[in-house]
Parts: sequence; C-alpha cells; structure tokens
Amino acid sequence: MKHSVRIVLFSTLSVTLASAAQGQFSAAPAPLSATTVPAAQLIQANDLPPLLAQNDSAKVPFVIQVGSRVFFEQAHIRGSVYAGPTSQPAGLALLEKAVSGLAKERFIILYCGCCPWNRCPNVGPAFKHLHDLGYTNVKVLYMANNFGDDWVAKGYPTEK
Repeated sequence: MKHSVRIVLFSTLSVTLASAAQGQFSAAPAPLSATTVPAAQLIQANDLPPLLAQNDSAKVPFVIQVGSRVFFEQAHIRGSVYAGPTSQPAGLALLEKAVSGLAKERFIILYCGCCPWNRCPNVGPAFKHLHDLGYTNVKVLYMANNFGDDWVAKGYPTEK
C-alpha cells in the first residue's frame, strides 16, 4: 500500500514539473500594495491642506478615497469623492467612473487610510489603474498608520 501512494505522488510531481517546464503554469502576479507606489508619487499629509485651500479651482487637486465606504461616511478629506476599495474589480470600476470626465493631466490625489501603509490593499491598484488609463499627474497621500491617526487626529479638514 505504501508503494502505490509513492507512485501516485511521484507521478503527480512528474506531471507538474513537466507542465511547468513547458510554460503551462505561470506565477500569479504579486498583489499591488501601497509599497509599490513610487516614493516620488507620494504626498505627505501636511502638504495637502494648502493645496486644497487654493483660490484657483483649476489648481486644487481632485481627491479620491479608494477604501471602505463605512470609513468614507465616518469622515473623509473635505471635497474628496468616494471610489470604493480598488483591491476589488467593483472599486476599480467606480474609480474609472470618478475620473471619466477629467483631463488626463488633471492633478489627482488618491488616499485610503484603512490600515497601516505596508498593509493597505487599495492605493497600489488604484495608482496603477489610473497610470494604465493614461493619467499623468497622480499622487498618493502617504498615511503611515491610518486616516484617523494621520489626518483626523492632526486636525486636517474633514467632512462627513
């Protein structure tokens, strides 16, 4: 009985290795976390309020929250729009809809704030998706901990 189990396992391993060698299996793409956003495309929280307060509406960035609806309803950056969690296809579709009427060179700032930066599942896919759609002036708001700690607790402008 032990010999037949070994034969089955060996046969399965042989088929798997042969298939991989022929290119029939491909590695799944790595998930796009916040850490995949280039450092040059990040904006710090203390740099955003002056941009939002500009008198020239053409220079005010279009701010999009790409996280949880519940968090957005509790508090969000004043003037921002909701696009949904972009780690999911429905969120990416909402993001596309949110930017559909914008010029490709429009200044866009994405943020989530759902969790610590290195675990955020949403800003990486959102940034890549807008880049793939041809948007050329996209930044991501860096939040080391979360929206509550890095924006609300510091007294930056919010609305509900």
